[in-house]
Amino acid sequence: MKLADVGDVRLHYRIDGPDDGAPVVFANSLGTDMRLWDPILPLLPPGYKYIRFDKRGHGLSTCPPSPYTMGALITDTERLLDHLGVRDCVFVGLSIGGMIAQGLAVKRLDLVRAMVLSNTGAKIGTPAMWDDRIADVAKGGIEALADAVMERWFSSEFRATPELELWRNMLVRQEDQGYMGCSAAISGTDFYTPTSGLRLPTLGIAGAQDGSTPPDLVRETVDLIPGSQFHLIRKAGHLPCVEQPEDYAEVLTKFLREVGHG
Repeated sequence: MKLADVGDVRLHYRIDGPDDGAPVVFANSLGTDMRLWDPILPLLPPGYKYIRFDKRGHGLSTCPPSPYTMGALITDTERLLDHLGVRDCVFVGLSIGGMIAQGLAVKRLDLVRAMVLSNTGAKIGTPAMWDDRIADVAKGGIEALADAVMERWFSSEFRATPELELWRNMLVRQEDQGYMGCSAAISGTDFYTPTSGLRLPTLGIAGAQDGSTPPDLVRETVDLIPGSQFHLIRKAGHLPCVEQPEDYAEVLTKFLREVGHG
């Protein structure tokens, strides 16, 4: 476990793979930490330098008081990659992580040579919806949202398995301030115009039963970028890397090879 001081926060990060491997960076969703990617990492090809981190307010990273801005989350990520000497990575972002990917590519194209926009959008939800969620967490903690979040995250089949409890526990053990802060960042973000100006290899991944970022939203977002690809994963909700790790790893591996990474 390592911490990087990136200014007003310290980010917990982990690197798997050789130091000289081509970098693949993962940014996880609201309410999860870097363990989100545990199911797929053993299924990905060796030789790459896999970099994961907990965004501010999540996992073992520090948690400033909410609210946060998307600009702050992007700057955190930019400073982490600069700290690690990363250039020309493939950036895999899920949900809010996909928003960070879009913003980082617009700001620092030297850092990102290709990106995977998983279960995300150029804009997610409405400010009123996020205000309601923030108010619920302020009143009753993340626990107040947990059951509804599980319904959006996972298919009905997965929710019937014992593994559901693992992910519910991960959610409710995040910091309330971190959840509220990142919710505010999503609420204030509309990347339709800046993302439409991007020109880099892009893969969109959606879960057929995603209740947070439906497939049409993911497709609409990646369609803003000419030449992008789109892949739908069946029998999965908002976290297809958890529900269908073999399918997720297969499509990600194919994309890494198609873009000539490493």
